[in-house]
Amino acid sequence: MRPVSAFISRRALDVDASGIRKVFDLAAKLKDPINLSIGLPDFDVPEPAKRAAIEAILAGHNRYTQTQGIAPLRERVHRDLSAEMGRDVGDVLITSGVSGGLLLAILSIIDPGDEAVFLDPYFVMYKHMVTMAGGTSVLVDSYPHFRFDADQVQRAITPRTKLLILNSPSNPTGIVMTEQEVRDAVDVARRNDLLIITDEIYEPFLYSDASGKRPKLPSPGRHYDKTIILRGFSKSHAMTGWRLGYAVGPEAIIQQMTKLQQYTYICAPSPLQYAALAALDLPMQDAVNAYQQKRDLVCNRLRGKFTFTQPEGAFYVFVQAPAGRLGTDFVAQAIEHNVLIIPGNVFSDKNTHFRISYATTNEKLIAGCDILNALA
Repeated sequence: MRPVSAFISRRALDVDASGIRKVFDLAAKLKDPINLSIGLPDFDVPEPAKRAAIEAILAGHNRYTQTQGIAPLRERVHRDLSAEMGRDVGDVLITSGVSGGLLLAILSIIDPGDEAVFLDPYFVMYKHMVTMAGGTSVLVDSYPHFRFDADQVQRAITPRTKLLILNSPSNPTGIVMTEQEVRDAVDVARRNDLLIITDEIYEPFLYSDASGKRPKLPSPGRHYDKTIILRGFSKSHAMTGWRLGYAVGPEAIIQQMTKLQQYTYICAPSPLQYAALAALDLPMQDAVNAYQQKRDLVCNRLRGKFTFTQPEGAFYVFVQAPAGRLGTDFVAQAIEHNVLIIPGNVFSDKNTHFRISYATTNEKLIAGCDILNALA
């Protein structure tokens, strides 16, 4: 008789358990930890969006929607994004979070043996989703400054390369691609006939420069029609538990993603799609301003003790562990002192850094940074 473990698929065994999830599980066992690990906004869903969700439930919008999502939300996303990109951006699919959109896109694009190229460090899901699709992840080392280097990326491309994945603002580094870097990425994709997935879930969290000017996000979607744009509501409106995102891009790809959604997620949560439609009219600049202040607080407090590249967006700092120490060892020491951070090797082939999320109260940021400084 075979043991139960013998029934587990090779696909499942080839995917590691998330290091972030392990820290979350550890956090549940600690008494009042200083949690600088979680990528979860510390503000709540705006009241008008909550009311819109409640009204949709009471109005009976509790059944399946069309697989691709409700028409008013899709039309609004298409109109807004086409205006932003300066062109017709193609079809729209409402997804169960950007993570759901990522999985559907990768399953629609990658065949066994195909290669997907992206920078190291990277969002933890990219590598494992490519593995689930039977593809191969090709990582391009972007240390120490985490910038997009077109020559390095070009060297990583082979005849099996099919996909270039971009993430700006970046998780875990907080780096925002410049307009020139985006144009360089598009040039690489066009030269090698690649599809681009651009993960822009942190798009609202762009921080002003020294002059006080707040930039708009440079996006490959402005320049290249073979681009799948992924955005959502989890970070911008604190709807992490609502699982709402959207994918926009070429009709042929979005149609395949819609077909796969039909046999997986069915559709995004029905009443919450109506709430997302209301959320698109809500100004969230106060939240962005608050997170820029948190970014400054953390960077000013750690500067002098630690080495890092100041983030330009999102709400993370990717910090180098003290000299001569592995990132995992420093994280273990921090956890022993009740500070939860994420080891950098969760996001990377290197074990030299750790990630701080500053999506928490200023009081906890100060206390956590002070402990980390004492351990450095």
